[in-house]
Amino acid sequence: MAASSAEVVIRPARPADIPSLVRLLALLFTLEADFEVDGGRQRRGLDMLITHPFSRIMVAERDGLVVGMCSGQLTISTAEGGYALLLEDLVVDEDSRGRGIGRRLLDAVAGWAAGHGAARLQLLADRGNDRALAFYHHLGWRGTGLVCLRRYHHDGSGPAPDPIPS
Repeated sequence: MAASSAEVVIRPARPADIPSLVRLLALLFTLEADFEVDGGRQRRGLDMLITHPFSRIMVAERDGLVVGMCSGQLTISTAEGGYALLLEDLVVDEDSRGRGIGRRLLDAVAGWAAGHGAARLQLLADRGNDRALAFYHHLGWRGTGLVCLRRYHHDGSGPAPDPIPS
């Protein structure tokens, strides 16, 4: 019998979860044309997200196994005059989908952001991921007139430069 979302615990990620989170990101990145699976890079990014005070990763755990994750980061929005949440990654194991886990993860990260005063939630989704786009639309997310652009400060062949010390 398949497990229901009631048997799933939603909690903040811990460093010990990183191997499971890398596995989930590999699943997600196979759906996103703009990203590639690189376990080392994903481990570094996850470690940064888990330890940074303006970011949060929530995980869904069932029977001691991490079956889903959602990460978000607070940004400062001049339009809002305060914080906004950038939802980074939302992914649930294929066998655990359709049970409300993604929604619970998203709600948990959104609740964390609201507790920090975030007025707006925003995310980027792959244009070709119809299932994800339908999921977000069902939850009330709407498109904007903005276009996402990116540029790298390095050639992308190695690790990103160390962040600017605070």
